[in-house]
Amino acid sequence: MKKEKHFDIIKRPLLTEKSTALNNASRQNYIFEVSLDSTKEEVKEAIEKVFNVQVESINTVIVGGKTKRVGRVIGRRSTWKKAYVTLKEGHEINLVEGV
Repeated sequence: MKKEKHFDIIKRPLLTEKSTALNNASRQNYIFEVSLDSTKEEVKEAIEKVFNVQVESINTVIVGGKTKRVGRVIGRRSTWKKAYVTLKEGHEINLVEGV
């Protein structure tokens, strides 16, 4: 698979309180926003190629978009997918380096 395809699958890392606490507990768990039509195998291959690590397991969750209201206008946020990535022992991803 081409490198451009890997970056189409992995959209961004999710750096939230929950993901930080999950990472601090074991130093092997990371959460990424991925494309909605990607499979676990594609996400695994993309993570391994882009970050040069070995992935132990991946769990994916489809997050439904919420209905939001601004004044009289009612809209809807997009549905998206996130992946919980567990790395093998001894592997680590430096998402925030030099901060």
